[in-house]
Amino acid sequence: MNLDSARLLVVGAGLMGAGIAQVAAQAGHDVALFDTRAGAAEAAKAKLAGTLEGLAAKGKLTPEAVAATLARITPVAALQPADLVIEAIVEHLDIKRALFAELEALLADDAIIATNTSSISVTALARGMKRPERLVGMHFFNPVPLMKLVEVVSGLGTDPHVAQAIESLAARWGKTPVHTRSTPGFIVNRIARPYYAEALMLLQDRAATPELIDACLRAAGFRMGPCELMDLIGHDTNFAVTNSVFAANFFDRRFTPSLVQQELVDAGFLGRKSGRGFYRYPEGAPPVPVERFASPTAQRLVVHGQGFVADRFAAAFPHAERQTLSDWVGLEADRAQLRLTDGRTAREVAAERELQAPVVVFDLPLGEPSHLAYAKSGDFDAPVAWLAAAGFQPLEMVDVPGLIVARTIAMLVNEANDAVQQGVCSEEGADAAMKLGVNYPAGPFEWQGRWGASAIVALLDRLDAYYRGERYRVSPYLRLTTH
Repeated sequence: MNLDSARLLVVGAGLMGAGIAQVAAQAGHDVALFDTRAGAAEAAKAKLAGTLEGLAAKGKLTPEAVAATLARITPVAALQPADLVIEAIVEHLDIKRALFAELEALLADDAIIATNTSSISVTALARGMKRPERLVGMHFFNPVPLMKLVEVVSGLGTDPHVAQAIESLAARWGKTPVHTRSTPGFIVNRIARPYYAEALMLLQDRAATPELIDACLRAAGFRMGPCELMDLIGHDTNFAVTNSVFAANFFDRRFTPSLVQQELVDAGFLGRKSGRGFYRYPEGAPPVPVERFASPTAQRLVVHGQGFVADRFAAAFPHAERQTLSDWVGLEADRAQLRLTDGRTAREVAAERELQAPVVVFDLPLGEPSHLAYAKSGDFDAPVAWLAAAGFQPLEMVDVPGLIVARTIAMLVNEANDAVQQGVCSEEGADAAMKLGVNYPAGPFEWQGRWGASAIVALLDRLDAYYRGERYRVSPYLRLTTH
């Protein structure tokens, strides 16, 4: 099944549909663009012409390439036969099903219908079709011309050859196709839920401010923190997706929506588009105050444990002793201990070890030295100065288990493991999807390889014991990797 010279019909001339038409035309396909709104297809092509001409003026496209691309896109006033139809209309099950019924009445038996749905089950969409095997998900990400990822979604009835043909086509268009089963949220919208959910949980527990959470996760390599990202997406949209995934998973408590976000939606504080969300706009997030520390001194300095965090401390303090066989990772300065979080609070560590000396737990430092959250077992500041001396900007938060980055990364890894166990995607597919679809600095299995499955499982088990409930249960697939 070869679609290299396929005639395309794109249904829906909004932002996504116009972007799909552009990518297909630039790849050499003749594209008919249809929208039920009078004049919408013509307006989309005119807007695209302006965009492409702007790129030509900057030298990024030749005038000939612009003219050729525009010549291949034809606005049409009605549905028409094609080898491949890609729909990018409203996210509504019944409206999409009605469109597919119309299309099947005029398409040849071997024509393929691809849906750009981001959240509706492809299996459910195919119900009632004469040829359900021809329906496949082809989920692009916005903006379509720039984002490399395409989730190729197989419903229960999708012909594997159809999915393969769409994967090959997406690759020829310069995209990176990742195959997924039609399960709630597919890959990206499912695995990404903890990025928002853990921030909302911390806010509900009053453990940190939005700006502190955002600063720490940006320091870990994310382009935007979860609070500013939710403000950008719109809390109404993000909350609706969370509710949809929650319901579609039969109200699995891992996906429970947040009262914090519901209150924002109820207030109309939807983010950038309303002028206020977690932050006020156009100002955005306020700067995080930086603590200042005097240069620390110690009679005895010891780097404990193994791995990249211990190695980072050893590089920062080359004259320190090394104890690689310790059962914890961090720094000991005289009697004070600065420990990488393992899911226990600073107070729990001090009580369990019967330590009378200060205990500081610090967050997982994934990126270059920058903002790093910490919590302490008592009212003291001196040991924290060693984090600053190592190049970090320490930010104090409430003493809760897992802090910010560690619990977020652990939950992203856990969700990815569940997705692989359930046959939603491969490990490689999960990594590619999260890096290309939402610009994560690494894939969940890359993080797992760097941090270690045993450390992640231990942290999640302690979160589970602390909070009780289903939220932090460990994926069996992840736990198996520790055996």
